[in-house]
Amino acid sequence: MSPSVLICDDSNMAIKQVLKSLPEQWKNSVQTANNGVEALTVLRDNSIEVLFLDLTMPGIDGIGVLQGIQKLKLNCSVFVISADIQPEMQSKVKALGAKEFIRKPIEKDVLLHHLQQHGLL
Repeated sequence: MSPSVLICDDSNMAIKQVLKSLPEQWKNSVQTANNGVEALTVLRDNSIEVLFLDLTMPGIDGIGVLQGIQKLKLNCSVFVISADIQPEMQSKVKALGAKEFIRKPIEKDVLLHHLQQHGLL
């Protein structure tokens, strides 16, 4: 059975890249959000198992979403996908509970490797 998935990014092109990189059997259980406010609403109202999260978005950014997940005590595997690859940011998102920090633009084999590494495949 495929997990419930949420992709949160303010770029439709980035959302499409993540969708194309997902395992085929996951593609029927994907929801999308264009910003952190939408993401937190979906996360609060649904049982989302895997979140692919951009950092730089208007309104509530990726850091705010990670903080919201902690505050709401949600159980969700978060994979941050961002072009902001500064070591400090990578450390910060991991401290906030992200499983991995993946560089944009996403590469399918890298994503699949991380999913497998965390027992999701």
